[in-house]
Amino acid sequence: MSTMIPTVTLNNGLEMPQVGFGVFQVGNEETTAAVTAALEVGYRSIDTAAIYGNEEGVGRAVAQSAIAREDLFITSKLWISEMGYDATLEAFEDSLERLGLDYLDLYLIHWPAPQNDLYIQSWKALEKLYAQGKVRAIGVSNFQAEHLNRLISATDIIPAVNQVELHPALQNREVQAANAEHGVITEAWSPLAQGALLSDETILGIAKAHQVSAAQVILRWHLQEDRVIIPKSVTPSRISANLELFGFELTAGELDSINALERDGRTGPNPDQFNG
Repeated sequence: MSTMIPTVTLNNGLEMPQVGFGVFQVGNEETTAAVTAALEVGYRSIDTAAIYGNEEGVGRAVAQSAIAREDLFITSKLWISEMGYDATLEAFEDSLERLGLDYLDLYLIHWPAPQNDLYIQSWKALEKLYAQGKVRAIGVSNFQAEHLNRLISATDIIPAVNQVELHPALQNREVQAANAEHGVITEAWSPLAQGALLSDETILGIAKAHQVSAAQVILRWHLQEDRVIIPKSVTPSRISANLELFGFELTAGELDSINALERDGRTGPNPDQFNG
């Protein structure tokens, strides 16, 4: 792993970089250049998904890199339309093929899609993939506390990660508490609220005090709260800046003032209703 990025230990003992690189809404061709730039500045964890349509782009960047495969941490996700036991096994193999990889480091169920009621079946397929050594850790994404609790009570392996929308305006505290109770790592997608908080006066004041950017303040807040983050950018200067989080530390008072920005400011779908 890159020495500049701290790791978290998942509940199966696997080390995962605390800062990764996300490629949501990045085109397949552009993804190769963006991931290449990210790897060059020190990222080692890359987060994609079948629905993003850019697994091939990630795979090209990985194949062209001189970085050893064992030093990378690659995540992909199962889409809603491919849930169910057999369909999940097929979807995983399709993702591996598109990525050009022999195994994944982390595979997630992308959404619970509760009305479809297939996430338990899909999880049992993930347990099989894990037992076969085709993926080093398995987890979920966008699972509310009730989905997580039901999954854990009905299956054998506790998810390693729950990746959810999380930023100062939507802190998902009930989900974070459920994750913590079960030893599940909370990973934040949209850690910057898609830029919605970069002009917030509280954030800007803290940024000025530390002579850093608003984005760096928010990302640092996540790190000090022990979350994994996957900021996304296609701009090389921002890709690099999003890693420059280790030369300053927020005070307890600053963390409290950021925590006070919660306003149920969800930017993505509500997991209780979303079925793809």
